Amino acid sequence: MLDPEDLPLHGTVVLDFSQFLAGPVAALRLADLGARVIKVERPVTGEIGRTLAFAGRWIDGDTASFHAMNRNKEAVVADLKDAHDLALVLDLVRRADVLLHNFRPGVMERLGLDHRTVAALNPGLVYASASGYGADGPWAGRPGQDLLAQSVSALPWVSAPAERPVPVGLSLADHLLSCHIAQGVVALLLRRARTGLGGLVETSLLEGMLDLQLVGLTTRLNATTPTQEPQGEATDSSPTTVSGLFATADGWVAVTAARDALVRLLGPSSGGDEQLSGLLRARTTDAWVEALDAPGVWCSPVLTLKELLAHDAFEAVGMTQTVQRERPDAEPVPIRTTRSPIRIDGERLLSTRGAPRLGAQGRVGTSTVLTDAEVTRGG
Repeated sequence: MLDPEDLPLHGTVVLDFSQFLAGPVAALRLADLGARVIKVERPVTGEIGRTLAFAGRWIDGDTASFHAMNRNKEAVVADLKDAHDLALVLDLVRRADVLLHNFRPGVMERLGLDHRTVAALNPGLVYASASGYGADGPWAGRPGQDLLAQSVSALPWVSAPAERPVPVGLSLADHLLSCHIAQGVVALLLRRARTGLGGLVETSLLEGMLDLQLVGLTTRLNATTPTQEPQGEATDSSPTTVSGLFATADGWVAVTAARDALVRLLGPSSGGDEQLSGLLRARTTDAWVEALDAPGVWCSPVLTLKELLAHDAFEAVGMTQTVQRERPDAEPVPIRTTRSPIRIDGERLLSTRGAPRLGAQGRVGTSTVLTDAEVTRGG
């Protein structure tokens, strides 16, 4: 485990005003790289992610999803519509390195926390704004939600095996946005080290979904003849290639290979997709993986989550850790969760701090959340 001072963002202070998934996970990525992340929430209820149960599970009064996305952070409460609290928040902004939010366009302006206002107070601040569809355009005011962003990006048709669109089962748009925001923040921190000035980084769920389709969009935009709508490209066989998931005697196997290579290996009866499907049903998944692996055909079992968690390969990457949820006047609650997927200098990025209780560091201004001695802004 790396010493905290060896983490690349050690000494960087992030004010996290975000909620739901994309913003909190972006802040989590910065925290795992060493930043000190202070979550700013409304009093009494906190951000909506504390009670929005994606999987219907609760741990120590908050949803399991909240714990997953908000570990390794501190938390203060502030009523941003109260002039006194807002003044105290602005004092924090003067001392911070990064401000991150994912409110709809116009909300931070109404609160007096927009980029122009806070940049005048702190020219070195990196201001990160995430939205559903950008600050302008006909969709600017629409709800920025993962399934909705996937749907307007045409992505469900790429995953569709038939005439029905199929969205990606996980919150893909949210997680991609979190990566893009974190990347933009780190880039502006590097620029600030040269110039002393912060800046504004913006992105949206829609832009992330379009970037994900860079190959398909580039192909479509440069087509000289009419092209079909993308459909089933995630598992797309052609006259020369096989690419898809196939049922076996006891499960499923993924195969992606040149069609003629499969015919040479398995015989003429594997030449068509229906013929190949029938052939693969005759043996178990493990038998097919062994048979196809040996001559170098790309394949893998399609694992269930239960099978993955029991697999040696899952154990080998060490993607889990146990964090401690601190409680006043009680023993901490141990929570097993994931870690950052990044390794630095051969070390996994691990932390023991669980997600904070609402207002764990007090109401803004009532505790020494951030002192002058803790501000280490570069420039």
